[in-house]
Amino acid sequence: MARTTPGVTRQRIVDEATKLFGSNGYAATSIADIQQACGLTGGSGALYKHFPSKKALLDEIIRQHLSTITEGGRQAQELPEDPRAALPLIGRIVWDGMARDHDALRIVFRELDRFPELLEQMWDTVLGGIYVAATEWIRAGVDQGRMTVADPKATAAVLFASLTYYRILGALVGHTPGDVPEEAYLAAWTEHAVVTLGIEP
Repeated sequence: MARTTPGVTRQRIVDEATKLFGSNGYAATSIADIQQACGLTGGSGALYKHFPSKKALLDEIIRQHLSTITEGGRQAQELPEDPRAALPLIGRIVWDGMARDHDALRIVFRELDRFPELLEQMWDTVLGGIYVAATEWIRAGVDQGRMTVADPKATAAVLFASLTYYRILGALVGHTPGDVPEEAYLAAWTEHAVVTLGIEP
């Protein structure tokens, strides 16, 4: 059996479980599968030293995923004032966080209908961490005369839906919209956002 410090073992369990839940599904992944992926003896019960149940392990995976979203929201607070310079950075902040959580995204969209309380927690964090922040950023741009937008909330929803869809589709089916490369998609999204936000040249 592999010997590591308790903290490292716990995080390794989270990491390996995330991969297995993402690829095989939550129900199809056993405690023994996770232990073996960590280099632990399948029937040893070593996982229970760190998590009381498989559901508790899923809770921790989602907690860490939500932490990534929250961190992205903090990064977005340090954007440059010029919206043209800020837009590609916004795209990268969102995409980088979603790329780090590729397997967690698969779990969220494939499994969480079985766990409505986790889905609600997830949505509250996304709503507060992304859509509310984006709405406030657009509203501030309008107040400062940098943007011309009639409905900041709806505009934020449209822009972020098109941005996140790229990573979501990649996580779920292994393809991007139109199989367009990242840089080309982000450049097109940025130009579309400039027009949508009414940003002057």
